[in-house]
Amino acid sequence: MYIKKKYSGLTMLRWTRRELRFFIVWSLIVTVLFEVVGLQWLQVPWTALALIGTAVAFLIGFQSNAVYGRLWEARQIWGGIVNDSRMFTIMALDMITNEYTKSPVSGEELAELKKTIVMRHIAWLTALRHAMRQIKPWETYRINKRNSEWVNALHIPELESTLEQDLKNYLSEDEYQQVLNTTNKAAAVLRLQSNHLRQLKEKGLIWEFSFLELEGSISNLITHQGKSERIKNFPYPRQFATLGYDFTNTFIWLLPFGIIPEFSKLAISLTESFPLLGPHLVWLAIPFSTIVSWVFNTMQRIGTVGENPFEGSANDVPISTIARGIEIDLLEMIGTKKEDLPEPVPVKFDVQM
Repeated sequence: MYIKKKYSGLTMLRWTRRELRFFIVWSLIVTVLFEVVGLQWLQVPWTALALIGTAVAFLIGFQSNAVYGRLWEARQIWGGIVNDSRMFTIMALDMITNEYTKSPVSGEELAELKKTIVMRHIAWLTALRHAMRQIKPWETYRINKRNSEWVNALHIPELESTLEQDLKNYLSEDEYQQVLNTTNKAAAVLRLQSNHLRQLKEKGLIWEFSFLELEGSISNLITHQGKSERIKNFPYPRQFATLGYDFTNTFIWLLPFGIIPEFSKLAISLTESFPLLGPHLVWLAIPFSTIVSWVFNTMQRIGTVGENPFEGSANDVPISTIARGIEIDLLEMIGTKKEDLPEPVPVKFDVQM
């Protein structure tokens, strides 16, 4: 998630510099063919081009709205994970007691039970964020060469360590092996959590009503996980994405053939009044064609980049930062010393990961 007040012009130009170079060269080629070589039949009626541009603008607008909806829903889901994680931990810490048991355990054992539950919940967060970073066939951000500069600069945490390495810090060896042998590791962790709570209820360490509340909290977490997986596993419809891309490129290819003749007419009409400047006004078609092409292309790229809000781009939901923030909160709740707390995920180039 980009956290600076606004994108700088330099950043935007750097992000689109390859396309910008192409637009300049393409406009220059068409202008030379039209004005220097004399191929003045190379033109498209401006009315037809305007109709195409209007249709493309509507399609890009639809894509932007749909993509923003996916992004905002993903942020709401992970906001819910933040709230329910804190609530689950608070309830677990307060509701696991010797008050209703016939076989009380020591304070140290109670503290260890509570710590186990908290660490297991962090394991669930870890498994979920790693699952959200897996590359799907329709995701292109990390495999597209033109994005490699950003990918290498930002350093996605889930690419710097494996799930197996991270889970070892939060689960016992037996639970660790159980989770690794499952397909959906996040769901497996919640299954272990629920089973542990049931055992504590049977021992009388959790009151019946408290057990139901804790199970309800786990149900909320499963719901959040399912919603998150729905966005991850169901792409923005590829027919809309593909047509938007193709139509935008078609418009950009045709654009110089409509703009250059218009500037040529302007040059002819001003030649008598401005004999030195008038004949050369046709060359202004190059910057104007470049600007219009750049605007349409950038709008289309913004929509494309935001299609998959967990992919790891600079414009996604910062699930690594959110998960680390939850981890720090939960560890503080069980009395972890400040020097033993993990560091927040660092912000690089004004981007939270």
